[in-house]
Amino acid sequence: MMKQMNTFIQVADSGSFSKAAEKLFISPTAVIKQMNLLESTVGVPLLYRTNHGIQLSDAGTSFYKDAKEILYYTEAAILRARKTVQDNTHIIRVGSSLLNPCKVLLDIWNEKRVHYPQFKIKIVPFEDEADALDETYLNLGKHFDILVAPKVIANWRGPFQVLKLGEYRFSFAVSIRHHLAQKKALSLTDLHGEQLIIVKRGTSGLIDSIRDFIMEQHPEIQIIEGPQHYSIDIFNRCEQGNEVLLTLDAWDSIHPSLLTIPSDLNFASPYGLLYPTKPSSAVFEFIEILKAAKFEAFNFRKT
Repeated sequence: MMKQMNTFIQVADSGSFSKAAEKLFISPTAVIKQMNLLESTVGVPLLYRTNHGIQLSDAGTSFYKDAKEILYYTEAAILRARKTVQDNTHIIRVGSSLLNPCKVLLDIWNEKRVHYPQFKIKIVPFEDEADALDETYLNLGKHFDILVAPKVIANWRGPFQVLKLGEYRFSFAVSIRHHLAQKKALSLTDLHGEQLIIVKRGTSGLIDSIRDFIMEQHPEIQIIEGPQHYSIDIFNRCEQGNEVLLTLDAWDSIHPSLLTIPSDLNFASPYGLLYPTKPSSAVFEFIEILKAAKFEAFNFRKT
């Protein structure tokens, strides 16, 4: 009915269906239909059609005054409601890098954001440089509020809290020119006689377990010790050479000339939301919303 009331006011001010139609960018026929429907709803004639244009009936004059006040207060209420949301807007700064992508978080949040319009997401990029990663995790809350990281990277030890979101599966990455590139899946038997790059021992207890398992059960695989932290350099090395890289399925789009192929490794790396031990009120509320979705709060001190 609000739309019809607005059209009615335009008709009354213009004195013509056609002039009102021009102002409203609709057809005169549409204006007439709206006025007929409005009069049917109100139950009394509001307009008189004369040779000189449109005139208001006594009821129409009364309705015109009330309609203008209703529309005024309605618009004011809408503006106040929007201003309230703007005043309460919380910007959540999400760190993102090649090895710490935030897409999984955004996929989760996009299903909820309609219910929490006060939150806005700002993506803050950072580099996966080995000598800067530890400082990145230590400085959570300064340049960005939260980030998503797999346990094998952040090791989930430090002055931060973690909300577990899910698990990444371990895969193998090979160059598109590699003779194994046509495989839909790779077993450890497929890697017999191959060189497999794995991060430096001591970086991750989970990856050390994978290394020990391969060394014990599949000594035919030559393990090449990689750097302590992966960066784009190790993916470039794999693409340019003939080596196989132990990787995660979340990293399948890091290098366009590498194929990430599922493995038969019965290992997975948890990934979670890292946030400061003393988060801001906005970040705390954001985390609580995610926790309400039954994600697991992870206590890194117990690992």
